[in-house]
Amino acid sequence: MKFSAEREQLLAALQSVIGVVERRQTMPILGNLLLAAKQNKLSITATDLEVELVAQAEIKSSADGQLTLPGRKLLDICRSLPDGVNLTVMQDGDKATVRAGRSRFVLATLPAADFPVIDELAKQQTLELAQADMKRLLDKTHFSMAQQDVRYYLNGMLLETDGKMLRTVATDGHRLALCEMDLPSKAQGQQVIVPRKGVLELQRLLGTEGNVSITIGTNHVRAQIGDVRFTSKLIDGRFPEYSRVIPAAPPKALVADREMLRAALHRTSILANEKYRGIRLALKKNSLTLQAHNPEQEEAEEQVEVSYKGEELEVGFNVTYLLEALAAVDGAEVEIGVTDGNSSCLVRAPGASSARYVVMPMRL
Repeated sequence: MKFSAEREQLLAALQSVIGVVERRQTMPILGNLLLAAKQNKLSITATDLEVELVAQAEIKSSADGQLTLPGRKLLDICRSLPDGVNLTVMQDGDKATVRAGRSRFVLATLPAADFPVIDELAKQQTLELAQADMKRLLDKTHFSMAQQDVRYYLNGMLLETDGKMLRTVATDGHRLALCEMDLPSKAQGQQVIVPRKGVLELQRLLGTEGNVSITIGTNHVRAQIGDVRFTSKLIDGRFPEYSRVIPAAPPKALVADREMLRAALHRTSILANEKYRGIRLALKKNSLTLQAHNPEQEEAEEQVEVSYKGEELEVGFNVTYLLEALAAVDGAEVEIGVTDGNSSCLVRAPGASSARYVVMPMRL
């Protein structure tokens, strides 16, 4: 197998897929990329057995074929070469030679037949939507995914289609984030859980222009973004009934300047307990007092002007969860709905329901 390509073409394709190539591998083949040349097109595949990425590049090829090359080494070679140079890749037995100008690199290959590729999807439905819309759904909810929870179904994000709505939900058991949007056409009702790594990789690939085609299968989800094809396994599990934990209409609500409240929370959190990150919110008419203390007997207190007309109330929350929810809210103002000192709060932009955040209370 032999082909030549422009550095920029090859580099763009390599950068699109390299994110799934782990630095430490359980199987040596997973550190390699599968390069398949066919009719002057090169498809480059990377996988970690959970997420697969395929990118395309224009090449000049005398014969079709495929080989695998060490992913990160090939990327580093392309990055280090000067702009506008042409690369030629030629396989010879279990080695491949990369030539560019006066540079020559000899890389070890592994058999292409050993490279694991995801089978064709058992397609259930395909959704066409703007990349910016899909990116917003992920951006507004991804931070609430669990990281290494024994409840494995929380280590990912729920992707739910419901008639004419597409919804993403993430929770780690202590807080919950939900974002939804109207679909241009009717979709069948379906719930799938996309694993954490798949969510983060898809988020990285999505841009603000153009469309994305999302295909939901029985065991995989696939997204076609321009010349890059993303495929991820799905988590086999049942997501919690999230609608039960979202307060329908909290009886009391405070409205505050979002940036002012965020800054006040951040300042107060400096002296919060580093392990539990607890902070107390004391509400009175048109006034919110934030208090934090730590095991060294240090204290922080800050008063914030808010719009609040309910009865006096004290409640504790993890300040990191509140800050992340505030950062995700759109607009200059934020509304925090509260019930009592033992109930979750509902964070959202005033009058908006497309993005909602629930934070459970803490005992302080």
